[in-house]
Amino acid sequence: MTNPKPETRNPKPKDRTVLVAMSGGVDSSVAAGVLLEQGYRVCGVTMLLWPEDVPGAEEGCCGTVHLNDAREVCHQLGIPHYTLDLQKEFLANVVHPFVATYLDGRTPNPCISCNEHLKFSHLLRKATGIGADLLATGHYARILGNGQLQLARGVDLSKDQTYFLFTLNQEEMSRLLFPLGEMSKEEVRLKARSLDLSVHEKPESQEICFVPPGKLRDFISENAPDLPGPGEVVDLKGNVIGRHDGACFFTVGQRKGLGIASPEPLYVVRIDAVTNTVVMGTREASSFEGLLASGVSWVDDKPPGSRFKAQVQIRHRHTPASSVIKVQSDGGISVDFMEPQHGVAPGQAVVVYDGDIVLGGGWISEAR
Repeated sequence: MTNPKPETRNPKPKDRTVLVAMSGGVDSSVAAGVLLEQGYRVCGVTMLLWPEDVPGAEEGCCGTVHLNDAREVCHQLGIPHYTLDLQKEFLANVVHPFVATYLDGRTPNPCISCNEHLKFSHLLRKATGIGADLLATGHYARILGNGQLQLARGVDLSKDQTYFLFTLNQEEMSRLLFPLGEMSKEEVRLKARSLDLSVHEKPESQEICFVPPGKLRDFISENAPDLPGPGEVVDLKGNVIGRHDGACFFTVGQRKGLGIASPEPLYVVRIDAVTNTVVMGTREASSFEGLLASGVSWVDDKPPGSRFKAQVQIRHRHTPASSVIKVQSDGGISVDFMEPQHGVAPGQAVVVYDGDIVLGGGWISEAR
């Protein structure tokens, strides 16, 4: 007889206070509204992350525009609203590492760093400080079980955000709620309209919320005064085939915006930050049989074995790849893909799944 499938964790709302992380967007606003309808005592908190004297900051990540939207939603719902100033922490834990990673020839993922170091660290402490029992966010993800907890994909797979949550552990999940995990984006929009929330038609935030669209180069240049200058673009044999404005502006697997004429499509295969060189080759050359990852954490606080089969994602929209995972003596992992994968970019996260369940993940240090 098989064990019953774990159900979504649902702490009883009676006499429970929930602090909801509110970005001013439709998802976190609906999360607050849903919890209020379920009978929880709800209050909202918005992280102020971006210095207001920076050009465009008022519309940037948790800037004043979004802060005002969150405050208005809380007023509509009749719940308290708090502001938590984490500008220094955001610069130290997200922005500076983001720029440094690019300068090192790797591709960062600031959303994961923000979740790990700010949302599920400072906000959990804030919840404790105001006497709240739980913290909730608008992520499309689920927490299953009532004893040993599992982190599972949201039912709307097109919006699933578990890739950004792999650093969560048992203690953190025991105090977290994801009210949208069982909902689709369409259902969330409909709920926002039924609650008559002022943000019900607000567009979704951009991918890197503190970098304006198309302004990545400008952002890195402004925050890295010692930025390396132009360098060489070479093929796999070391032949110079062009020039670039800075190796840090490229990503492994990239095809568009290379500015190199070639009879066949070229992709970025490797970035050498030391020599400021970009290596290009065919799609086959930019596909890899495996990877090494460091900074690994496990949702169960330990891996399921020293060697096991699982599926991995090497970027958010990547189709999970069947793989063999081997745990290294230093705590890192090696991943051997069943089929070669394109664009394995050092600096990005590799997240390990068993079906819809997140086992853990780490940071890609090397493509093999």
